Amino acid sequence: MDEWERVFRQHSPLSPHPQRRRARPAPRSAAFRCVLKYLHGAALTQGAEYQLRLSLFDATYHHFFGKTWRSGWQAARATPPRSSRATFNETVYFHTSLNHPGIVAVVEVVVVAKKGDGDSQHLSCGFGIIPIFRCESEATDLATEDRMLKLYHGTPRALLHPHFQDPVEKNKYLTVMEKSHLQYALKPHQPLETIFHLLPENLLISGLQMVPGLLPAHGDATDCFQKPRLMKPVTCYLERLSVRLYPSLEEFEEELLDLLNSDRLLQANAAPDGEEVAVRERRLHIGVHNGLRFVRAPQVAVLVPEAEEVPGGCREAPGSRARDAGQALVLRSRIHLSEMVPHPAFVVCFQLEYVLCSAGRAGGKLSVSQLVASPRGRGQTPPQDGGITHLEADLGSPNTEPCANDQLQALPFTPLQVPIAAVGLQAGSSCVSLSHASLARLHAAGFPEILDRNQEPVEISEPVELGSFNPRLEEADPLQGNEIILQFLAFGRDAQGSMEGPWPRTIFLTFQFYRFPPITTPRLQLVSTDGGPVTGLTMLAQHLVRVNEDGTLSTRPPGLQLKYMVDPAFLRPGEQRWFLRYLAEHSLQIDVWDGDSLLHVGSAAVKLEPLLRQGQAAVRTYHELEVATTEYEPDGTVLGREALRHGALRPLGVRVAVRGRLHLCLANVGHPCEEIPGQLLSRSCIVPPPDNTVTIPAGSWRSLNAAGGRRMVRARRLMDVDGELEAVLRSHRPEQGWPKQHAWDLQVISAYRDHIKGESIYQMLSQAITATRTVHAMLGTAEFFEFALKNPYSIQHTVTIEVDHPELSVILDPREWRHFKELTKSVTPVEEEMFHLRDDLKPQVYLRPSETVHIPFKYQTFSADPAVVAAQGPSGLGASAKADTPSLGKSRTGQTKLIQVSFQVSGGKPIALLRVKVEPQPHVVDQTFRFYHPELTFLKKTIRLPPWHTLPGTPVGIPGGQPEMFVRCSDPDIICETKTLGPGEPQDIFLKVAGGPSPQIKKFFVAIYTDAWLAAPVQIWQFYLHSLQRLDVACSVGQLTRLSLLLHGTAAPRRVRAFTSHPQELEGHDRLWVAVPPGIVLQVDPNGAFVLPANGIQDLYIGVRPRRAGSKFIYLNLVDVEYHQLVSSWLLCLSCRQPLISKAFEISLPAGGGRGCNKRITYTNPYPSPRLYFLCTNRPDLLQFKEDSFEVAGGEVYTIGLRFAPSQAVGEEEILIHINDHEEKNEETFCVKVLYQ
Repeated sequence: MDEWERVFRQHSPLSPHPQRRRARPAPRSAAFRCVLKYLHGAALTQGAEYQLRLSLFDATYHHFFGKTWRSGWQAARATPPRSSRATFNETVYFHTSLNHPGIVAVVEVVVVAKKGDGDSQHLSCGFGIIPIFRCESEATDLATEDRMLKLYHGTPRALLHPHFQDPVEKNKYLTVMEKSHLQYALKPHQPLETIFHLLPENLLISGLQMVPGLLPAHGDATDCFQKPRLMKPVTCYLERLSVRLYPSLEEFEEELLDLLNSDRLLQANAAPDGEEVAVRERRLHIGVHNGLRFVRAPQVAVLVPEAEEVPGGCREAPGSRARDAGQALVLRSRIHLSEMVPHPAFVVCFQLEYVLCSAGRAGGKLSVSQLVASPRGRGQTPPQDGGITHLEADLGSPNTEPCANDQLQALPFTPLQVPIAAVGLQAGSSCVSLSHASLARLHAAGFPEILDRNQEPVEISEPVELGSFNPRLEEADPLQGNEIILQFLAFGRDAQGSMEGPWPRTIFLTFQFYRFPPITTPRLQLVSTDGGPVTGLTMLAQHLVRVNEDGTLSTRPPGLQLKYMVDPAFLRPGEQRWFLRYLAEHSLQIDVWDGDSLLHVGSAAVKLEPLLRQGQAAVRTYHELEVATTEYEPDGTVLGREALRHGALRPLGVRVAVRGRLHLCLANVGHPCEEIPGQLLSRSCIVPPPDNTVTIPAGSWRSLNAAGGRRMVRARRLMDVDGELEAVLRSHRPEQGWPKQHAWDLQVISAYRDHIKGESIYQMLSQAITATRTVHAMLGTAEFFEFALKNPYSIQHTVTIEVDHPELSVILDPREWRHFKELTKSVTPVEEEMFHLRDDLKPQVYLRPSETVHIPFKYQTFSADPAVVAAQGPSGLGASAKADTPSLGKSRTGQTKLIQVSFQVSGGKPIALLRVKVEPQPHVVDQTFRFYHPELTFLKKTIRLPPWHTLPGTPVGIPGGQPEMFVRCSDPDIICETKTLGPGEPQDIFLKVAGGPSPQIKKFFVAIYTDAWLAAPVQIWQFYLHSLQRLDVACSVGQLTRLSLLLHGTAAPRRVRAFTSHPQELEGHDRLWVAVPPGIVLQVDPNGAFVLPANGIQDLYIGVRPRRAGSKFIYLNLVDVEYHQLVSSWLLCLSCRQPLISKAFEISLPAGGGRGCNKRITYTNPYPSPRLYFLCTNRPDLLQFKEDSFEVAGGEVYTIGLRFAPSQAVGEEEILIHINDHEEKNEETFCVKVLYQ
């Protein structure tokens, strides 16, 4: 214990800045070796002793961390001319995962100075900054030669000054020490990775220091980190472990619970409520520590009281131990510690943890930890039994974040968010049967005709029953090419959606069909028709007409038509059948946006099954889709066991309202398949080994086809082949006659050949052993293939497989290998325990002489391509939809990626190379979720998965009943996991997403699997998170509440306008108040648009008048009306309270139509002076006032005239009448209960 305490106290580093802790750490730490050679400069005093001190510094947060390393004292020697040098030649090692350009190393130069009384003191005489990383993903380009570090006057404590700027070259307060520098070398040190488990991050350590668990340097070497060697571990077991607490277990826990319960009541400032904190579980964390860090993550075991361990109670012990019988915590199992090393600094650490619970709370944790054992058996429990090293408790609000290390986390003791249903939009039978009159009106509207391959019009077919799909008819169809046509015709307002928001003047649509890139259509203006409704319904539908860039209507025919060409010649092997299955089982989700306000109008979904031609040459169907919007109210918390009961959780707080109806035509025109040579992909999953044929690099020869089938080649000049040689010849050619120039050229070419001969031979030999495999990768889908590896030697070899990309891996588990072979119908054998993992986790395989084995590979990516992640819609209208027909063979959503796989024998000699060419492909989106959330906050949502058998693409007949579902997210910074509520219960997906600044839109994907090996997702969901500026508003129903929003101008002046999702409750369009500097007159035109000055700040004043009580979200967009770009966006969170009802009335009215009813009520002015009053109601559709305002003298009575509109339905309605003063403050509220009979 003495040695451990010495090491522990000597190396206690300072933690990095807490903000760095919140960021996701790098997957692996980077190791470095820094050599500080000598200090040189005119500022050094000859004979004085100097010391170097090295520290890590975070320039972003102005924070030193780690532990300062100090060199030895070295005297400065004179060096000509007129300068001195202090030689150190000391090496420092460290590793860090904070790969950010703000992480640097600071070197401080310290000198010993004499005081006036003869004593000495240490003074800082300069410092320098060594950059470690250049960008967030790579280390600084470190060369093997030395570097000179310029030094600054003063102390490195100046870096903590608020005026310090990064980079330091821009700081006017730092002065460079002239003619002085530090010679150093910094480069990565990969051998240090083998001792990461012994050496903590950010700890600077010299090559002369010893780390417990590391062998000393052997031979003449003194640096044990140059080639570190580990001590041999020994295996230890812990048995019959018991923990005794002072004075006894019962008294200790009783006092502990009393103190915690008192602390809970004190923090809550509450009186005793009858709830008591109770012990739920006792855990013991056991780990091996070498004084610097835990060698491995501690194990967790459960302790039980000795009285519970012994059946029938405690055994009776003789003597003085009788009173302690049953008062110990014992461990039932045996602990296996394989990481122990026979070193005095290696100890076993114990941490006692209490898991507590109380009624109405999820539980808290309390830990009591103490070091009690060392590997030699001498470090026993300290004499004072029950001594507490530290005590930590967290009994506040329970933590809802998932903890990967908490193995005993249970859902009944974790607060559950009310899950929202993942059923999405109900895409039912939207196909409409048109009458002859409706067909005539549709034809008269001028929509373009849809023609088949013979240029004949395709008639609109009658609706067919969904689910009658026959796959044999599709496979036997000679017209395998499919030209999918989407024709958007009109958009009409729904009868029930009249109160749900403003009706847009223009709209645009966003959607994604199959694996094609996402589409954002141009703006389409809604144009009313005089010829009656298109579909024969009661509500008029407005035609969609394209808008030109200058805002005028296009002269082209109305509607918007998009075409998709799906040709089997460009599909992947077997994808034609998958495409037909996609049409039969999936729906197309379409988002409708307001083209002026950029607000989301709603979403619609249409079944794609009518696009199946079933043997016909062409099909065309007419559809009328409900456009609905989904509003998510604030999350609630459900506690208790009732929350886990099947069916108890419903999608509460979710409100769906129909906003309108979208009219469109779907068509599919068949075309014969034209198989283009070279376009079809290979169906083989096995990559053959390369033969012995040497391939000439492309461009070296030009081949010509001669008569008789012979092949001729024409020689090309070396200058035309090699650009580097051409540059050398042109830059150094002598200005003499042609013979001398030609001779000089030949000499240069000969020397150049000798120079590149070795590299050329190496490239030619590498090509001879290189095989190529092309992988067409989609998000979340694993691409499996095997590589036939042959040992070309007559002796056995152990081959190491090195892959330079993490998304390509060797399948090591034979169960996973067998699973993928069953999916791909591969017949090659599977070998158990084929691979051996090295210490660096690189797989190795043993090959006999001339033996050939098949190496299984899997490529799988969960990161979305940047072209796909670009958000659609609300950020602005970018490029319009192209008029040409997109094709899967032409579209590419990402750049081609090359991955190199090397198969090496001893000495790093390759025997085969595999070049994997990855071509990203777009993926199918099955469902879309869209959330609006305050900026720079975490969105936490729980989504209930539908029953697994209802998911399209799920395999039928899975043995064992309901399968377990797995999820993966495309963004590694998003927490995404599934939660199972128990056998037979539904499963939930938990999401935790960090929102960005407003008006940023974060887009990510979640893949859902039903197999544990994550071969292919059964569903891919896309999520949009709109980050908005949050503004909380507390208001009263019927009363006008005024508030202001701060507007920040952009780099250029803009003509902007404010739009809201609920204009009937949010005023500010027709009366918009804008505060400007004195002397400036701001003109607001009748449309509500105004000029936002460049780089200016303004106040936008708005008024909120809610119509119903409760919580509500209102969206407010500030839009550039010229370029249709979103400038700012706000989320108004309303908390509306019900006003005090002063009078109540009740009337009965007939239902089913009529002319309505007139009534009168009286109001008395309670004030002695005349007052002006305004009237408003929460139901303007059912009640109108004769006058919206009136003035009455003091104490007089005024009669208010009311007119009640008829209602079509029987029921009961409560109508509020708000009487407000001249400032729109509520004076009184009357309630009228109307019974429609």
